Amino acid sequence: MGNKYKVLVVEDEANIRSFMETILETNGYQVLTAARGSQGKLVFSSHCPDLIILDLGLPDLDGMEFIQAVREVSAVPVIVVSARSDERDKVAALDLGANDYVTKPFGTAELLARVRAALRNSRGGTGPGSMPGGKLLIKDMEIDYEQRKVHISGQEIHLTQTEYNIVALLSESPGKVLTYASIIRGIWGEADSGSIKKLQVNMANIRKKLGSRPGHNQYILNELGVGYRMCTPD
Repeated sequence: MGNKYKVLVVEDEANIRSFMETILETNGYQVLTAARGSQGKLVFSSHCPDLIILDLGLPDLDGMEFIQAVREVSAVPVIVVSARSDERDKVAALDLGANDYVTKPFGTAELLARVRAALRNSRGGTGPGSMPGGKLLIKDMEIDYEQRKVHISGQEIHLTQTEYNIVALLSESPGKVLTYASIIRGIWGEADSGSIKKLQVNMANIRKKLGSRPGHNQYILNELGVGYRMCTPD
């Protein structure tokens, strides 16, 4: 089928590479694979995949270098899969331009959900959830960019200017984790010693106003120690 999404899997462990290939092909994706970073770069250049799933621990180069090389020429979504669970690795990969980060081991359902989210996000304003007139619909939340207003089930949610700016920034990349540092840069510019606390206070207010409660956050998810992610339109 010509309309299949092409997914490039760059993973040196044969069993994991085969596992991901089987899952993706079973669910209708066309899969390209590479066991080394150099091979992955060649496949990327020649086949222009719609999505890259990348292991950081490659035998010939660090996955961070791979992300940098891709980002110099393309905005293709990149999902990192890695045994490195350290928050600093996650933050570094996301700040370099990765769209998402999945820690090994992971399940079939989680991997497929992350792939769907990354592909939805890459389709930009024409994807599900976008509406005419500069609006975005996520579940029952509507963001009106022209009016700078947010409604849930038709009811306006009264946000401060800063709170709205944070919601709008996150909504530009639904499904993508934005690190604390990238949100702070986008909202306030320069960071200072109180920036993360200021962001957390604003985010707590936003989530409260959006009706979030412990264990039930429909719109904005907190990736602990890393950043925040806006849910994707369904």
